[in-house]
Amino acid sequence: MRRQDAENIITEYLRPIFGFALKRCKSTHDAEDLSQEIVLKAFRALLIKDDIGDVGKFIWTIAHNALSNYYRDFAKGVIGVPLDEYAEIIADPDSLFEDGDNGESVRRLQGEIAYLSKLQRKIVIAYYFENRKQADIAKALDIPLGTVKWHLFEAKKELKRGMDTMRKTSELKFNPIKFASFAINGSVGKKDGDAFFASALSQNICYCVRKEAKTIHEIADDLGVSPVYVESEIEIYEKYGFLKEQDGKYIANFIITEPNAALLTMRDAMYKKVAGLFANELYDELIASGLLEHPDLWCGQTDEEISLTETHRADRNFLLWSLVPYIVACSGEKLMETRISFEEVATLRPDGAHNIAYASVESDHIVLPDDYVAMKDWCGPSWNSIDNHLLWRIDTEWSGRRIQVNRNEFDIAARVLSLYERELEGDRLSKDEYAWLAEREYVKTNGDYDGQFKSSWQIVILSNKEIKDKLLAVGEKIKAKYQEEFEAVKAPYARAVLDSVPAHLRKIKEYELQFVFHSDGWFLLHCMVALLNNGKLKPPTEGQKKALTTLIVPNA
Repeated sequence: MRRQDAENIITEYLRPIFGFALKRCKSTHDAEDLSQEIVLKAFRALLIKDDIGDVGKFIWTIAHNALSNYYRDFAKGVIGVPLDEYAEIIADPDSLFEDGDNGESVRRLQGEIAYLSKLQRKIVIAYYFENRKQADIAKALDIPLGTVKWHLFEAKKELKRGMDTMRKTSELKFNPIKFASFAINGSVGKKDGDAFFASALSQNICYCVRKEAKTIHEIADDLGVSPVYVESEIEIYEKYGFLKEQDGKYIANFIITEPNAALLTMRDAMYKKVAGLFANELYDELIASGLLEHPDLWCGQTDEEISLTETHRADRNFLLWSLVPYIVACSGEKLMETRISFEEVATLRPDGAHNIAYASVESDHIVLPDDYVAMKDWCGPSWNSIDNHLLWRIDTEWSGRRIQVNRNEFDIAARVLSLYERELEGDRLSKDEYAWLAEREYVKTNGDYDGQFKSSWQIVILSNKEIKDKLLAVGEKIKAKYQEEFEAVKAPYARAVLDSVPAHLRKIKEYELQFVFHSDGWFLLHCMVALLNNGKLKPPTEGQKKALTTLIVPNA
């Protein structure tokens, strides 16, 4: 076609093309871009064709093809439904809707396609976007041709039904929760425990079903997101045991604690009372017993460089920082009422982890007493063992060494114990092994490795079972003395806690409550704070912080 004739045709269609684009695009800017694209493609096509019978039909075919590409590009930017996996829109959205705001219709349609089943989504995209024949789709999906036809028919009905439905969302859509902490009781697997809940979406999905089971679509509606994202997340969390499926619905399989001022204040008062009695009496007994000076209690911690000629002994305050929490946690185990075993409530996960998971929700609106004891940077009690020894640790706001809940932490602990046992047996460690321990401040070294050289362990070591038993006997004696009083103080708190937990998780909480005043992080924290507040315990020095609250004890 001659250039002049092509220009005349394009001039005639400029306004109608822009009107076509403006009616179907989500913005005027997009309409301008789309109309320019249509005009350019039509003009180039006209220049190379001389056999066009119906010019109008030719122009509008190009316009509809360009519009289809626009819808595809727009879909790629829509949060929630990736185009390479799911159908976002049907090629001709006008076939589903009456006249009106087609741009808004397309946006709603994108969301509704996400509510189709996986199979229906695959069929829709193959048929409408990939222009594949129904027989080819049936062969690729290994289903009968009639099934493909039926799903296409049902998908269109479902889309129309969804477009007529006003979906309800909860407050989580615009005010999502955030986990303040995530912890486990038990062993870690190959995957890091806290990596499961790194995203806000994963946290809010589990929070949404903390009390009652919901379908994927109900969860998606609550969160105001695409069911496709919910579906993929749920597959992971059900696989790893964080969610349970109940007749097509899902419910959280771990405890998510929400801030409750009354319950937190009640807990704080309970621990203050019990810790005030136990920690002070434990301190006095340890001082009076002379056990802190016992030769089987080893620790060469010093803020200074170690001496090549003299053996340094850690100061009493540093010893107490490790011994008090260890005795608090591990003494009086035979006094515990353990009706529920770990195996009854723990989850065995596909990566080899065997644990109970806990999370707490962050809140900016809760008001607590000025003297409320908050848990900061806390991890533990944590213990790892090999052969004859166990490494016992807690991580607190006063510590300088962070404990991570992952497999790497287990490997580090195992190596520390292995090196300790080798040295204990008289095997001199290599220069690199001493350097590795010194870098983590488990030991300090001085001198020339190939000449005059000395190493000194900076953490507390109970060198045999006898000293371990003597120390734990001090704590057990006090716990036995106050057992009835402690149980009476605990009872109303335990009832209030169980009332706050969803019925399907109460057994897990009952298991946890068995350890109150024993290997219970809150009890350990309150005992340390009680001794700090009355001046019996002094804050650690900067040089002591990395070796703080860490012990090697006999594994028996």
